[in-house]
Amino acid sequence: MTLVETLLVFAAIPLAIYGVIALLTLREKFTKAPRYRPGQEWEHEPVWWTANPVGVGATQRTHDVAASSPAHTAQGGASGGW
Repeated sequence: MTLVETLLVFAAIPLAIYGVIALLTLREKFTKAPRYRPGQEWEHEPVWWTANPVGVGATQRTHDVAASSPAHTAQGGASGGW
């Protein structure tokens, strides 16, 4: 194997693979719309997110906290003893 063949196999081919992977990962960054930055004017409709879209607008249920919560028997805390 010559020096040129060795450099192609062990240097040029891996660098080409890394270059292709880098271009594939960066292509979305160049094609996306600019991001919102704090201080810029907001030009879009507000979007309200909820974890439970079915429950939006539903009334809240109330319950007796004292009756439903068990007695706490754990000891310790930030300065707990072991």
